[in-house]
Amino acid sequence: MNNIYIITPAWIIKNKKEFYKGIKTLQNLGFKILNKKFPLNPLSIKQKVLQLHKAFLNKDVDIILAQRGGYGCIKLLPYINFKIIKKNPKIFAGFSDLSVLLNTIYENTKIITLHSPMLINFSDTTDFTLKSFLNATYGFEEKNLFKDVKINIYKHGKTKGILKGGNLVTLTSTIGTPWEINTQNSILFLEEVDEQLYKIDRALTQWILTKKFRNIKGLILGNFRGVKTNDVYKIIKEQTKLNFPVISCDYIGHLKNKITLPIGAEAELNTYSKSLIITNINLLK
Repeated sequence: MNNIYIITPAWIIKNKKEFYKGIKTLQNLGFKILNKKFPLNPLSIKQKVLQLHKAFLNKDVDIILAQRGGYGCIKLLPYINFKIIKKNPKIFAGFSDLSVLLNTIYENTKIITLHSPMLINFSDTTDFTLKSFLNATYGFEEKNLFKDVKINIYKHGKTKGILKGGNLVTLTSTIGTPWEINTQNSILFLEEVDEQLYKIDRALTQWILTKKFRNIKGLILGNFRGVKTNDVYKIIKEQTKLNFPVISCDYIGHLKNKITLPIGAEAELNTYSKSLIITNINLLK
C-alpha cells in the first residue's frame, strides 16, 4: 500500500517548492510517488475526469491523493464512471473541496475513502498529522481516532453510525442534486474555513430545512477557522431537536494537526470516554 498517484480534481499547486516538499515528505514516510512532474497548467473538466479514471485503472496505484483543494470537484460528478472505480478499488484521499468526491465515491461504490491531508499539506505539517495518515493508510491499527486529541462536548451520548462529512459549503452545494450526501444513520462531521458566520448560518439552515440532521446518529463539529465553534453549535441548536450526541474537535479541518477520517467506516462515538472508535473497516471493500 505504498504507491501514490497524484491527481488534480480541484486547483493546482502553483508553488514548485511546496509541490516537491510535499513529495519529499511522503517519500520519507516510505511512499513511492508514481507521477512527480510539476503541473504547469490547470486541467479542463474532461482532463480531470480522464485523469481520475486513469488513476483507478492503473494497477500499480495503491493510493490516489489530491494535489490540493480549492474548487471544481463538483463539476466532475456528472462525468465520473463509478463502475470503473468499483471494479478497480483504490484508497482515495483528500479533503476540503474533495469532500464531494469522497462521499460520492463511497455512496456509489461502497469503497471507503479518506478525509486526509493532500500533497500541499504535506509540504508543511506535523508529526501528529503524519502519524494519523500512516495509521489510516495501513488499515487503522489504532482504532480510536480521538486518542491524544482534545474534544469539547455539547451534548452527551454514545452512538454508532457511518462516518460521513467534510467541508460544509462544498457539501451544501450538492443538496438538491443527484449526488447530495445521504446523512441517514451517519456520524456526521463538518468543517469550514474563512467563511463569515452568516454564510455558515445560511448553509446549516439549508441542511436543517432539507432534514439532513433528522436521522443522523451523531454530529462532530470540526474547526471553523475564523468563527467560534460555539456560535456554529447555537445555529443548529436553535433550529433542530438534538436527539444525538454533539461534540467539537479542532483536529478536523484546515489546520496543521489533522486527523485522517475514513468516510464510510462504521464507528462508535462515546462522549463519556471522549472516543471515536472505528468498529468496522475495509479500505478496499
